[in-house]
Amino acid sequence: MKVIIDTNGLMIPVQFKVDIFTELKRLGYDELIVPQAVINEIKILVKRYKGENRTAAKVALSLSDRCTIVERTGSADDVILQLALDTGAAVLTNDVGLVKRLKEVDVTVVRLRQKSRLDIT
Repeated sequence: MKVIIDTNGLMIPVQFKVDIFTELKRLGYDELIVPQAVINEIKILVKRYKGENRTAAKVALSLSDRCTIVERTGSADDVILQLALDTGAAVLTNDVGLVKRLKEVDVTVVRLRQKSRLDIT
């Protein structure tokens, strides 16, 4: 199954010490997709953040290498929503606004639960 990973999804390993790749595999996701818009957003965060958040952004950029990068640019949330609709993929995100938009169009959402594991909502 396919899953699109949002910026904050790629930052989970540093922020919450959860291995998203193991968790996604446990949930049955074997095709991991990151839009170029997310990569662009992470690069901005690396420059803007300091301390642990900057480290999380740098690790997120590194982790994106383990995923298929899809050449779509624009607003990351808009790109993720449209890509999910186009491919039927689920989305890993903890962004409340994005989750609401995804649920309105019946896209499966994978979220961090109890700061210790991923779960399908």
